[in-house]
Amino acid sequence: MDWQAHRRKAHALNRTQEFLKQIIFGGNDGIVTTFAIVAGFAGAASDGVAQIGGLAVLVFGLANLFADAVSMGLGEFLSLRSQHDQYRARRECELREIAQNPEQERLELFEIMRERGLTPNEADTTTAILSRHPEMMADLMMTFEFGMQDPDSESPALNGLFTFMSFVSFGFIPLVPYFLLPPDDTAFVLSVMATLAALVGLGLLRWSATGESLKRTVGETVLVGSVCAVVAFLVGWLVGG
Repeated sequence: MDWQAHRRKAHALNRTQEFLKQIIFGGNDGIVTTFAIVAGFAGAASDGVAQIGGLAVLVFGLANLFADAVSMGLGEFLSLRSQHDQYRARRECELREIAQNPEQERLELFEIMRERGLTPNEADTTTAILSRHPEMMADLMMTFEFGMQDPDSESPALNGLFTFMSFVSFGFIPLVPYFLLPPDDTAFVLSVMATLAALVGLGLLRWSATGESLKRTVGETVLVGSVCAVVAFLVGWLVGG
């Protein structure tokens, strides 16, 4: 495989991982948010104080699901757009500083190279080479001086769309039993099981994306979702009671 093919393959993998991140974040919020509605209604109805039908669960659940999905998708879009704008503005400022005060910027780059482990001679040589290429020097300063990565490889629209779709797809799972069964204890138990299965699946996706410990990624995902569900159930029980 030549280097160009290898680069294309690596780029495709990076893009897949980037979208997988949106899927994980959107999916987790979708599951937790929607099951919070289901658990809240179940808690309110558990004492028989509030008699809530399945239609109410579906109406509130779906309304909440799509409203939050739109909010999450647009939030991701606006957030990444802001990162793009901030990066471009800071980089343009850095280019102006390189043009107006080259010696000061050269000294800053020299110190950065030294902090990264280069010897004085190596740092001086590297700085001398980079100072002849302002664009490359600005890119390096953006990363090492400001800790900012170029976000141009990420599409705000696509990231927002993947977040929205993931939120809706995973968030719909806790509602499925209420489409198929009466709103009784059986439907709620099945909703709990479906939610746990979705959280486990999301944890597996997170594990495949990060390569971290399988037990940790799945355990954390299920634990966070379970805590939110218990809190929602207790609030519903207290308010309904």
